[in-house]
Amino acid sequence: MAGETETTLYFGPWYRRTPFFEATLRHGCRAYDIYNHTYLPSYYDDPVKEYWHLLEHVTLWDVGCEHIVEISGPDAAAFTNLLTCRDLTRCEVWQCKYAPLIAEDGGILNDPVLLRVGDDRFWLALADSDAGLWVRGIAWRSGMDVAIAEPEVYPVQVQGPKAKDVMRDLFGEEVLDLRYYWCTEADLDGIPVVTSRTGWTGEVGYEVYLRDPARGDEMWERIMEAGRPYEIRPIAPCEARRIEAGIFNYRSDMTLANNPFEVTGMERLVEEQDADFVGKARLERIRAEGVSRKLVGVEMEGDALDWELTQVWPAFVDGERVGHATDMIWSPRLEQNIGYVWVPIEQAAPGTALELEPEPGVRRSARTATIPFLDPSKRIPAA
Repeated sequence: MAGETETTLYFGPWYRRTPFFEATLRHGCRAYDIYNHTYLPSYYDDPVKEYWHLLEHVTLWDVGCEHIVEISGPDAAAFTNLLTCRDLTRCEVWQCKYAPLIAEDGGILNDPVLLRVGDDRFWLALADSDAGLWVRGIAWRSGMDVAIAEPEVYPVQVQGPKAKDVMRDLFGEEVLDLRYYWCTEADLDGIPVVTSRTGWTGEVGYEVYLRDPARGDEMWERIMEAGRPYEIRPIAPCEARRIEAGIFNYRSDMTLANNPFEVTGMERLVEEQDADFVGKARLERIRAEGVSRKLVGVEMEGDALDWELTQVWPAFVDGERVGHATDMIWSPRLEQNIGYVWVPIEQAAPGTALELEPEPGVRRSARTATIPFLDPSKRIPAA
């Protein structure tokens, strides 16, 4: 028809494709991002429609870009504990942890979900970075008896209020006994997987870690088949829902230049422990001295933004630039523009009046806010 344009997607061989890539194309994915050198679905449909489907039904995500680094061997527990500010002596087999990796200066090197999949075996599901190379360097320097590998493991997420129904039909009633932030081995019609009660939404959710990449398409379609009675649909990672839930995105919200005490909610992850870890001395000094800036929530007045994330909008107090917003997006449920903003510690308290500058010369009124914006006790995903 006149006036219509055709979108052409070109996929170069220099980026990786997950085992679910062809399935995402078949099911209508219209745009992709690059994450961990891998194609990541960006959207299938109007993101507002995807958002409401996540909240009301159940969704399937290709997150095979969550690059897995495996640490194994006799010293695996002690070595993995060396990498993070979490006290992993309290991490049981089949337990998961949100476990920031810490550089020697206290900076956040990555913020993976850690899965302890055996007595002497740990998986790090990495955010976007090449932190696996850093892990190899620390291993070489440590002299510990560990092996570092990058196994062919690729997760999908099953997220939304009907996720339990889909997972029960796939794996049986026993999967419903899986507690929030725990995982287990499973078998899906002969396909070896690890399932976990984790996700990037703040909704009820699971991740299914495929262990045989040759069967990725088969697993995808098996999940879609089980989900049809519950109106399952594939969507891209839902930015509005993760921001509502106070979930951060490494590289955009915080980087190696930031430490956990500067990021609201991450302070609790610097756990006091007898064991040493990379960056411990620096973090203990920061704990004692305090920080000069903070990443906090922000609400911006005015009309709804288009469904696009923004980065590095200058933030002003009384006309003086004091920081910047990292994310800003319209929350359909809250009917509010929400996001995160870096400000001096003096302006970090909720309710501080700000102005944000989405484009040169245009400023919009805003105020700092408590995060998470919804469900601070995590009752929804832990239900």
